[in-house]
Amino acid sequence: MAIHDVLKMGDPRLLAPARPVEDFASPELAQLIVDMHVTMRSLDGAGLAAPQIGVGLQVVIFEINVNPLLPNPRYPNVEAVPFTVLINPLLTPLSDVMEDGWEGCLSVPGLRGLVPRHAELRYQGFDATGGPIDRSVSGFHARVVQHEVDHLNGVLYPMRIRNLRDFGYTETLFPGQHLQDD
Repeated sequence: MAIHDVLKMGDPRLLAPARPVEDFASPELAQLIVDMHVTMRSLDGAGLAAPQIGVGLQVVIFEINVNPLLPNPRYPNVEAVPFTVLINPLLTPLSDVMEDGWEGCLSVPGLRGLVPRHAELRYQGFDATGGPIDRSVSGFHARVVQHEVDHLNGVLYPMRIRNLRDFGYTETLFPGQHLQDD
């Protein structure tokens, strides 16, 4: 179990498409998932993609715990998202409706941008043991999945911002609020 450094925007590894996972029984995959989980938790993140820690595999994890006894200080006002390991994902929008929302990223520290995302989507893929996952989601859950899966395709959220006037330093955009990176 190791906490990894998160790669920052500008590192070419963040722009490379990730490879599909082929061996779900490998000890390396199991260790990668554990390491990703402890890294994400140590940073109070909502999600993490394997390429963010320099591993070019199609693996993302995400979770928002809204337990009032152990709240995530970075996400005090969003709905819960169950802990999910999603491998080799496929996203299918369920409508043409797009929603703008503020995003940050552990790979783009200190900045926020207004990003359009599909309001509802279906995601399919596999869990850590190769079991199938098939969920239809909306709201913040849908946003987190799209953000993390973008990392598998070499896309960082600033690439999706429509107007760079909606992109800036968190403390300038949201003075007095204690938002951190996603």
